[in-house]
Amino acid sequence: MYQLEEESEADWWEVEALYDLCFAPGRTALSSYRLREGVEKVHPLCLTLREDGVLAAVIRYWPVMVGGKRVLLLGPVAVHPTRQGEGLGGILMHESLAEARRLGWERVLLVGDAPYYTRFGFEKLDDVIMPPPTNPDRVLGLELQPGAWDGVRGPVEKMPEKPAR
Repeated sequence: MYQLEEESEADWWEVEALYDLCFAPGRTALSSYRLREGVEKVHPLCLTLREDGVLAAVIRYWPVMVGGKRVLLLGPVAVHPTRQGEGLGGILMHESLAEARRLGWERVLLVGDAPYYTRFGFEKLDDVIMPPPTNPDRVLGLELQPGAWDGVRGPVEKMPEKPAR
């Protein structure tokens, strides 16, 4: 029996260990991590998928800006190597994207393999530029609302930090 839950602070070390296992510790050197540093995750969309308490898959989302518009940056999504091919990544994708739509997000961006992500509706974004050295062919987007990517172009920028109160 699977348990799908919002990632909690108590999950952090286990989630990070799964990301290291799937992507190697050097993953944090990727340009997409510069967009995440010092920015709060979109907590309701950061999910863990467990079976009998054992972590099998995770997904995270972060806010970024493109052309002055708020955008969800999906990633990373990871499935434990012993559980790959079971559709767990698809479960996380479908559930989190449905929740993002429900929460009023309009568009999603990711850097990934088009053959995998097109099944969820993602398409190559020609006018959205991730920080180098990102391969532009891997910059993909999804509209959660019709026309949400129309006219949204330019560099992907870090979400401004909230001012201190």
